[in-house]
This record gives sequence, C-alpha cells and structure tokens, in this order.
Amino acid sequence: MNNELILFIIAYLIGSIPTGLLLGKYAGVDIRKSGSGNIGATNAYRTLGRKIGVITLICDCLKGLIPVLIARFIGFNDTWMALIGLAALIGHIFSIFLAFKGGKGVATALGAFLGISPLAVLCALAIFAIVVWKWRYISLGSIIAAIAMPLLVAFIDKSSETTCITLLMAALVVWRHKDNITRLRRGSETKFKA
Repeated sequence: MNNELILFIIAYLIGSIPTGLLLGKYAGVDIRKSGSGNIGATNAYRTLGRKIGVITLICDCLKGLIPVLIARFIGFNDTWMALIGLAALIGHIFSIFLAFKGGKGVATALGAFLGISPLAVLCALAIFAIVVWKWRYISLGSIIAAIAMPLLVAFIDKSSETTCITLLMAALVVWRHKDNITRLRRGSETKFKA
C-alpha cells in the first residue's frame, strides 16, 4: 500500500471524528437530538453556546487542514493533496463512527481548502461574510462560498485536477444543505443571531 493511499484512509478516519457530538456529550447533550440535529459547529453554537460552537468549528476545520498539511509536508502533488482533503470531508459527512452519517462538511471543507489554496479561502470567506451580514443565513453563506470555491481555485491556482476535486467537494457541501435550501425557498430557515 503506497503512502498516498495510507494517508487517504487516515484522512478519512480523522474526518470521521464527530467533534460536535463528543463535545456535546461532554456537556451532557446529544446535539443530534437538539436544534437542527446536525453535529456541526452551527448547531453546536445554537444548542451548546458560543464556546463549544467555536471549539467545534476549529476542530472540524483542523480535521480537513491537518491531513492536507501532512500531505504537503511529505511532498504529495497538488492533486493528491486535494484528494486527501476530499477524504477528510467524506469522513465528516459519512462518519464510520456514526454508521456513515455525519455533518454538512463546511468547516472540514474549509480546513481542507485552506491547505490546498489559502488565497481562494480568503476570497470565499469574504463572500461568506458578506452574504451572512446581508441576509443573516449561515447556510446561504456556506452554500454560496462552496459554489465559489472551484471558480476561485480555477482562477488562482489554474490546476484542472485540483479544480475538479474542489468542484466535487463543493458539490458534497451543497448537497448536504438540501434541507436548508428547501427552508430558504420557503422562508423558514433560521437566521443567525450573534
């Protein structure tokens, strides 16, 4: 088994760690049964408070970032770094520890993208911030930022392979927001309150 495949599997396992669920259980709450039922940072923030929400966000982000940085340190090419990031994202969305269920992948994708193309992430974060500031929907900001990422990577990094993998990652994030999209269309999506 080559190093790339080994790290791909490790990245999947790291991505599978259900941070929000573990932090919630530490606080005595199963966040799968609270709020939106999602294990990610937004639901942790809403149901467990700012501190645990921020810790969940950071940890979920690190799940995507650390494997990509390891791949970069080892000397993997850009395509393999992106694939390692994809593995972490798949782990978060389809966690082996939660019967292949999981979160929506925004923070884990953010971490992976940060390792792959930091400048593209800065641009996407600006887009996210503007959308959330204007309309107060975290989900809408996440969806639009995810859609923007492949375009930003294509423009900034000019790598067709990395762009294709980024497109797949963005598609997974948008797909996981299908219920949010339905609620946005109905006008029943929960607005963000600082």
